[in-house]
Amino acid sequence: MTPTHSQKAPRTGRSHILPDDDCPACGTQMAETRGRLRLPVNGEDISVPSASHLRCPKCHEVVLRFEDARRLGLDAIAIYRKKHGLLSADEIRAVREQFGLTQGELARLLHLGANTVSRWESGRNVQTAAMDVLIRLIRDLPGSMEYLRRHAA
Repeated sequence: MTPTHSQKAPRTGRSHILPDDDCPACGTQMAETRGRLRLPVNGEDISVPSASHLRCPKCHEVVLRFEDARRLGLDAIAIYRKKHGLLSADEIRAVREQFGLTQGELARLLHLGANTVSRWESGRNVQTAAMDVLIRLIRDLPGSMEYLRRHAA
């Protein structure tokens, strides 16, 4: 019988709530540490050298707290951009601001989704190499923004 809102599921002896710093695999108290973790970015494994995380001294389980996971993602994307010679989040923002555009306006000119530029500038996502070249052309080639405004919008 499936429990309804007014009924409670029977408790089994197996489930219990662990303290926040106990290992979910073995129950041992985890230690906060920094070390190399890997995260995929655009299908490529990116190694982040000094990522903060919890590690179990007994079974070596790794647990990322919310802030650790967020920081790992941002660091992995920054490393990926640098490795592939892509513009940084700040450089993309500077190009957009140089032309007095909102994130939405730049996204429309580049035929992107409304939030794509926001994700690039916050470091939550990375631009493709083709988009990187296009942003560099906008920045470096006089008249390119006017051309886009006439032909791409």
